[in-house]
Amino acid sequence: MKKLMTLVVLLCASTIQSQELESLLLAGDDASKLTENYMNPLMKGLLYSINGGWYSTAKTHKKFGFDITISASASFVPNASKNFTFNPSDYEFLVTANGETSLPTVMSENNTETTIDVRIPIDGTNTFKVGSFEMPGGITEDFPINAVPAPMIQVGVGLPTNTDVKLRYVPKLSFDDDVKASLIGVGLQHDITQYLGPIDKLPLSVSVLAAFTRLNATYAINDDSFSDNVAIRNGEADFTMNAWTIQALGSLDFKIITLYGGFGYNQGKSEIDIKGDYNLSYDVQDSNGNTVSTITETISNPVNLDFEANGIRTTLGARLNLGPIKIFGDYTFQKFNTLSAGLAISIR
Repeated sequence: MKKLMTLVVLLCASTIQSQELESLLLAGDDASKLTENYMNPLMKGLLYSINGGWYSTAKTHKKFGFDITISASASFVPNASKNFTFNPSDYEFLVTANGETSLPTVMSENNTETTIDVRIPIDGTNTFKVGSFEMPGGITEDFPINAVPAPMIQVGVGLPTNTDVKLRYVPKLSFDDDVKASLIGVGLQHDITQYLGPIDKLPLSVSVLAAFTRLNATYAINDDSFSDNVAIRNGEADFTMNAWTIQALGSLDFKIITLYGGFGYNQGKSEIDIKGDYNLSYDVQDSNGNTVSTITETISNPVNLDFEANGIRTTLGARLNLGPIKIFGDYTFQKFNTLSAGLAISIR
């Protein structure tokens, strides 16, 4: 889990590391917009994945019954999200060196790099700040499937009110000296079969679920990570993700097998901020493209990224009941269709 929680921050940082950082940061708001387009399917996929695996039945525990569940969800990236359109009119200072208009996202199989040129006019002069960097291609060429994974460990406990409280928790972890990450998630599943009269005599269970997950990770950025031309003070990549889901659940609970499903709504938002002061050195050219000087400039908090995902979800799944051991799998139809599977130890 700790590796997953820092994957997004590390990918964002490595996107910058693989380029000439001074040229990318020189682009200001354009840098944020370009990086958002590149990272968008990864971030949305993680938002959809993190809302998976909350349940494998609509039936709640008896008082103080409990389960411990290990699961993994993987959201598949649609073909339309494997590339993004580079429209020069959307950017103030950036152009592709060879006129490319379609670039791979991070979740593309296309790993071809694209040269991006930066050209910023200096007020009151006939000169320009200039630079270039290599926009990376996709990272999924060698992956078995093009999907964004989210493994999870969860504990559920039955309350006296035919309600299960579910908890996902990873305390703040530090590793590789530079990375810190934590996760907390809380869900409530309430049985409504009890209000439906004789239906509670059937193997049918009906309930409602509301759940929320918050993920935080930080990655310390230092001078050793980048070009010798960049001096960094208080450098840090800060990642925050909030995701919630509300669903109506139904299941047919038999001794050996449970068939279950859900219908509801997802929403999530995430932010990545590249913080700190970055002392950049870059060339100044005249209108003819001749370099006239090299200057140094400090840029603070240069990149701010925002991602959102929302929409209806429909889940169909099945669970094999082997005494207290439960093995389950389900498929969710949504903007990024999601496969979830797991194993639980459940004491009713």
